[in-house]
Amino acid sequence: MTKFKFSNIPTSTRIIVAMTMGLIIGSFSVTLYSTVNHLADAFVMLLQMTALPYISLSLMVGIGGLSASKAKSALKSTIILVILLIALMLCFILMAPLSFPSWQTAEFYSANTVKVSQEFNIVELFIPSNPFNAFANAVIPSVVFFSVFIGVGLIPIKNKRQTLAVLGNLKQSVSNISHLVMRFAPIGVFCIGWRAAATLDASQLDGLMIYVASALVLTALLTFLVFPALLATITPFGYRAIIKASREAMITAFATGSFFVVIPIIVEKTKQLITTQYPDTDNVDKVSDVIVPISYSLPVGGKLLSLLFVLFAAWFSGAYISFEDYVQLVVMGIPQLFGTSTLAMQNLLEIFNVSHSMFDFFLVSENLVVGRLSALLSVTFASCLPILVATSMAKAFTLKKKSLIKYLIIIPAISVLSFISLKYAFSSISYQYEGYVKFIERDFLMESVKSTHVDNAQNNSANLQPNVGVLSRIKQRGFIRVGYYRDDLPYSFHNNKGKLVGFDIEIMNQLALDLNVDIEFVKVFRNQAQTLLTSGYLDITTGVPVIPDNMFKYTLTMPYSSQSLAIIVKDKRREEFTNWDNILQRDDLILGIPESFYYEKAIARTFTHGKAWEISTPRLFFKPEFSHIDAMLFGAAASSAWTLLNPSYTVVVPKPELAPLFMAFPINKNDHSFELFMRNWITMKQQSKTLDKLFDYWIKGNSNLADKKQ
Repeated sequence: MTKFKFSNIPTSTRIIVAMTMGLIIGSFSVTLYSTVNHLADAFVMLLQMTALPYISLSLMVGIGGLSASKAKSALKSTIILVILLIALMLCFILMAPLSFPSWQTAEFYSANTVKVSQEFNIVELFIPSNPFNAFANAVIPSVVFFSVFIGVGLIPIKNKRQTLAVLGNLKQSVSNISHLVMRFAPIGVFCIGWRAAATLDASQLDGLMIYVASALVLTALLTFLVFPALLATITPFGYRAIIKASREAMITAFATGSFFVVIPIIVEKTKQLITTQYPDTDNVDKVSDVIVPISYSLPVGGKLLSLLFVLFAAWFSGAYISFEDYVQLVVMGIPQLFGTSTLAMQNLLEIFNVSHSMFDFFLVSENLVVGRLSALLSVTFASCLPILVATSMAKAFTLKKKSLIKYLIIIPAISVLSFISLKYAFSSISYQYEGYVKFIERDFLMESVKSTHVDNAQNNSANLQPNVGVLSRIKQRGFIRVGYYRDDLPYSFHNNKGKLVGFDIEIMNQLALDLNVDIEFVKVFRNQAQTLLTSGYLDITTGVPVIPDNMFKYTLTMPYSSQSLAIIVKDKRREEFTNWDNILQRDDLILGIPESFYYEKAIARTFTHGKAWEISTPRLFFKPEFSHIDAMLFGAAASSAWTLLNPSYTVVVPKPELAPLFMAFPINKNDHSFELFMRNWITMKQQSKTLDKLFDYWIKGNSNLADKKQ
């Protein structure tokens, strides 16, 4: 009877067991111990420590050891095979949206809604003016580019054997360190699994399950079926051999969420497999050293899952996707992925002019699940590519007819069944649009005072005190009288219980609290406000944009918030309103502008071609009788609130981004003491972060703040 030895258990098996145990313990553990967190970080950092030097040295040695003819042959084969594999992946990625159900949605305002994306500069990304800076900051494309050129520079040198030997020994020493680190992989992965389970917030998956499920199925199909089946059909390698060579790297990459850290493992495992099959082929052993590190910087493997997220974001935002959009996504999207997917995503979202608030969704999905799936898919791609290139260099491509027939039946059948099953599962989910409910059910975040509200101004002599300062009459009355405007979302509105709430309403409550008085809210029309303030009936009103028209009418307090200009438009027409120059040059457009934003002289100067109509309330824009108005110009924060109530519309911030409009509270022109008081009071609330908290709650929709009421 053979005695059991722990060392006989394959490393991949030990890693799987360790990760499973970590997930189980973490899911039941209330506390994440600092030791566990530090060990998880230490393991990932040790893997990262060897990866970048290994990539650089592998490229230098691998390319430098080739002859000029072999280098040309390998380059030609690699380019062709990379294009074919990308095309294969794109077929599956572009089919995935077929499983998306018809759901209606909209989103709260986000700072990312008006964020200008970083300019993508492929030249700076790849060409390092300072290679040491590229190494120090882990700019992988620049490191790869530099290392490739050093390798190319070594090719024509005759007496390069000693140089290659030194570089080869350095590479081997880094590889030995990597193997040493992997001996502790079960412990590191156990800690990573514990941390992931202990810190997972299930609520973060809300709204992302469609993308996560689609990415999971897509990754499983490509990783465990399509790519291994392709190799098993046209190369001498069998399905099991391919999976066995990559499983250790796949498990570690999935556990750590990083493809970068397992590059040394992929190189060594694929090299062993290739040299076993082609022992007598010249230079074939160097293929993995060159191909695998280069693949990290190419827009291949898991990076292409970013295209799936763009399609998901477009669907989730209600954007109409045409055939031309698919072509544009491929042509413009793939070059963006030479860098990191995180850097590229903000530019990719612009292809469909999807709101940049979806970038928050992307970060959540990447950190929770999809980043691990991406690393897993990248390992599979990077394992298959050198095997195909080596087979091409050895001229050993052989078509196995039985395998071809088997996989031509199995792969389409399983793929179609998977997508149909996803669509059926998604359609069976009882989905209900909750944006309106989340918006309308909110109550005050902070302490409030006793308040009343009236629907019409009672502007009689008993209520008029034009010659008494605001602070004095507030003290005499025992309450502050505030005018609020109808349809002023999200600044003032009635919640589902009929209570008057909103960003400005709660600010006014905080003002009354500090004045130690009650509050009376009066609903007013905007054309009434100036008269009611001058007469002394109103003490202050909720906010208005700081534009010359309002500055002539009132004395305005110092700004307490701001809004960027945006366009509200039907989802299917969003692409018509992505650029200000295009909008302003069109003669056939009619833009509605609510009266609070209607700056007459500026609009007359700007809209010289199309028509700009003043409308009394944004509510009119959404009524059928106003369907002749193509879009509405409004503040981005207010626009997002209205789309929550009308989810078939979307918010577009055209480029270039215009300067934001500040919001301020109107008061009587002649009351300088109250203006000074409000200036100091707003400054105090800004410094205490009170206004920031209220902005996050009422404008951004951060409901978590409600659990931490002051």
